[in-house]
Amino acid sequence: MPDAGYLTIGKVVKKLQTQYPDLSVSKVRYLEDEGLLNPSRTPGGYRLYSQHDIRRLETILFLQKNRFMPLQVIKDELAKGEFSLASLVSQTETSSSFIDKVANADDGTNGQDSKEDLEKYHPLSRMPEILGVSVGFVRELSEAGVIKMRTSPHGRDLVDGHDFPLIRTCEELRQFGIGPRNLRQYVQAANRESGMFEQALTVYGRHVSGSSSPTPEQKERYKQALTRMVTLTNGVRETLIRRSLHDTFKDMES
Repeated sequence: MPDAGYLTIGKVVKKLQTQYPDLSVSKVRYLEDEGLLNPSRTPGGYRLYSQHDIRRLETILFLQKNRFMPLQVIKDELAKGEFSLASLVSQTETSSSFIDKVANADDGTNGQDSKEDLEKYHPLSRMPEILGVSVGFVRELSEAGVIKMRTSPHGRDLVDGHDFPLIRTCEELRQFGIGPRNLRQYVQAANRESGMFEQALTVYGRHVSGSSSPTPEQKERYKQALTRMVTLTNGVRETLIRRSLHDTFKDMES
């Protein structure tokens, strides 16, 4: 086997430590033990990494650092077909640009939607022009139940302007690899939770009004109560998710 282009594990670590300072020989060996790397070996048993092996290692480290992917998920995805590291970097830069754009927005509509736009229906074909997202992506959101489109008398698919902020949120999630199909579970959860909230508001209403015809002031209190309940349940959900992922982050630090 020719030595040209092959590096020992120590040289590989040294080569990549500038970009990944916490990289160590033991971590590379761990990735090998987990079946993510399979370098060649000399007759004496020394590991030799080809340029292909190094690119694969870089991809694994990139996915851990920038996509927060667990090792098993990375392994499964690599088994389906090689990632293009250049493509991943490009996608991340696009995502960062998108996130900066959202973070610097003036209001909840990202400073792009007028009240008139939000309160009317728009042709699906104009979504690339209006929102900067593809027609196919919006249609996938509709098929997943995330948004609901309607059909015009002329047979055109129309998008509700009120869904614009939600579509932008879903587009941002897509930058992290969370697509419309992944969001089906949130649609199902929302349907279940809406029943729970409806029941809670009914009980709350009895305490507030004691009648079946609440006043405008009492209706406003219902809205405030719903907002608070949603905030609290979101807090519970976030805590449970972070707790569930605790071991994943520990693995990344090892």
